[in-house]
Amino acid sequence: MPESLDRFVEIVAALRAPGGCPWDRKQTHESLKRYFVEETYEALQAIDDQDDAGLSEELGDVLLQIGLHAQIASERGSFEIDDVVQGINEKLIRRHPHVFAEVEVDSAEEVLVNWEAIKRQEKNASELDSALSGVPQALPALLLAMEVSKKAAKQGFEWPDMQGVVAKMREEVEELDAELRAPSLDSQRIADELGDLLFTVVNVARWAKVDPEDALRRMVRRFTERFKAMEERARAAGLALQKLTPEEWEDLWQSSKRAEKV
Repeated sequence: MPESLDRFVEIVAALRAPGGCPWDRKQTHESLKRYFVEETYEALQAIDDQDDAGLSEELGDVLLQIGLHAQIASERGSFEIDDVVQGINEKLIRRHPHVFAEVEVDSAEEVLVNWEAIKRQEKNASELDSALSGVPQALPALLLAMEVSKKAAKQGFEWPDMQGVVAKMREEVEELDAELRAPSLDSQRIADELGDLLFTVVNVARWAKVDPEDALRRMVRRFTERFKAMEERARAAGLALQKLTPEEWEDLWQSSKRAEKV
């Protein structure tokens, strides 16, 4: 294993070296951002597909992104990949005192509480720091909303029970509906109300212990499969999709759903 990783570091350095790959040589931290995100989502797709071989390959692509960023930093004299590995080793040990020290915990929730407390100590957080500090604003919107929601809830800004958050969701639906029924549509007000509703839905997901990002991704996947099935059924029946009536679309949708359960 160490030899393979050493060889990996050597290969990445060769790609970036004079006479190496022109594409790799011109990359920067900034230009690589989109590829880091793309490779991460391709790894998530392999997980969704339960494709172990695919996941192994995609994790290699993610590792390449880490290697490139570390190599760029090395060329600047900022840090080496060894610093990255050493840093995460120390962090894992420091943030798991229940494994590597004498601290005892009774649940995963208690682990998370300790984790957050240790993080704040590490960053020398003052009383003036916000409890919401540390949430990367570049996260996908649903994940960002979930992380902000969780941090606020840990401070006591929370509904007393699931019924409370569901009632809030219904209230937000009514407020959005009111904007949509207004004599003249105000796009900004609609966007604000829609944002309120989406944030509340994320809180429902948090209470239900559901990952909203994953739930939406799986729903889009189901929709895609059903839509493709509708297309196949329409073609088999000689129907033009663009000319279908709402009733015909609904019949195709329901038949596709029923086919999934067979």
